[in-house]
Amino acid sequence: MSLIALRDDALRSAEDGFALRLGLPWIRSLPLASLHDLMLEIDGVPVERIWLELGGRRVEPAALAQESDWWFLQDRVTIRGERMLAPGAHDVSLSFGLVVPYLQTGPDGPLSLPFAVGRSLSADSAPPVTGHAVPPVVEAVVQPREDTLPAGWTLAASAFNWTPDVIRADRAAPEIAVGIVAGGVAPVIELEPGQLWRSFPEPAEGEVDALRDALDAAGGSVSIVGASLDDWLTPTQRRTEGERLAFLLPQLHAAQRVGAAGVRLPIGQAGEPLLRQLLPVLHELDLVLYEEIQGQQTPESAAARGAIETIAGMSDPHVRLLVDISMLMPALPQSYLDRLRAGGVPESLLERLASGWRDPATNAAVLDVLRSGGVPPAVQTLYMNLLVRFGRSEAADLRGILPLVGAFHLKFWDLDDADGRVSQPIRDLGAELARTDFRGTLCSEWGGHEWIDADAADTTRAHLELARRELNSGASVAARLADRV
Repeated sequence: MSLIALRDDALRSAEDGFALRLGLPWIRSLPLASLHDLMLEIDGVPVERIWLELGGRRVEPAALAQESDWWFLQDRVTIRGERMLAPGAHDVSLSFGLVVPYLQTGPDGPLSLPFAVGRSLSADSAPPVTGHAVPPVVEAVVQPREDTLPAGWTLAASAFNWTPDVIRADRAAPEIAVGIVAGGVAPVIELEPGQLWRSFPEPAEGEVDALRDALDAAGGSVSIVGASLDDWLTPTQRRTEGERLAFLLPQLHAAQRVGAAGVRLPIGQAGEPLLRQLLPVLHELDLVLYEEIQGQQTPESAAARGAIETIAGMSDPHVRLLVDISMLMPALPQSYLDRLRAGGVPESLLERLASGWRDPATNAAVLDVLRSGGVPPAVQTLYMNLLVRFGRSEAADLRGILPLVGAFHLKFWDLDDADGRVSQPIRDLGAELARTDFRGTLCSEWGGHEWIDADAADTTRAHLELARRELNSGASVAARLADRV
């Protein structure tokens, strides 16, 4: 995170002191008011007087809570100070908090995460790359081969796989998205507006149209847009139902304008009253709202069961489920275990995680180490994946909800397929779907870029090839079994 927040050219000298450009160490644009408790040290000495330079205005850190503008993921905020810096390298340490208004840890407020970043920086290194404009229209396109899947099954790639590239900001986010199609990775893509459009959460028509034109020229299309619902207006004030609706509507209109078939929200976040208000809009725009179930959620879990019953009760094809196969993990990725080991997680727990992920006792062991303080701070956020993002279900557990499912995320973490840990869930899913009339997208979504430095295009291409092969294999097995019956 430190190399993302503080890039090589972050520190600049100025006539009256210095300027430090801070990148947003998150996966989505956030309100500027999310930034709080900002403290800075240079060469081990606290900088007492700092302020932010926002659009030519001088803003004190304590006044950020009153800011209404947004911090675009590819932009940096400029922190100014009056201390004069000598030429050469300086040790920069920065601590701050970020409020995440769409995530909640309890009834009283949104998630707030502490950050501490630091590195040696030389003042007046190379200036940053500029010119993040609309994506160019691509003339020469390398198209991927045609899917050879059962009728109605469409493979797609998520722009989320390119999150590190977006955060590095060497290229404009729309250009990166168009490159997924133009580079021959996939002709159908999922988009993340909070990573993509500077005007998020109210995408401007010009930005949306520019992206659609570029995708059209490249021969691509959009399947689903990952909408966001920021339930918290401030760290202490929830949005009303009317304000929640108003926050979502511009994203729905942008999804329709960019040519998407649907939008996506976490399962249960909208709630039935808001879904009922959205339904006429979904009909008008001909969009499907997908509620996503993932990780350790199951169709029977308290977090999901009520939402599934609501969707079933609405009996409307414009509200469907999206299943992320992070629910279906027979084993943990070795790359993840290696990262925990390097971070100092106890070896006894790592051995249990490697050999008995689906053993119910393993979850208790994970909690025991967390509660005992045995998780080093450097990997604490990564460790929480064990309690949230990694599931233990099997494909057969989905049978009861498959009639409500309109799309899948083929979540993967790395391509190490030891014991079929990547391929088996996809093959099993193919067998289950072959017994239904499923028609929808199956989207490659890479979550391992959080701890793996690899090329997103190469990694996604390889995963799509594996997914195509295993989906067909599962469908073939189901067909042979049906013939025998």
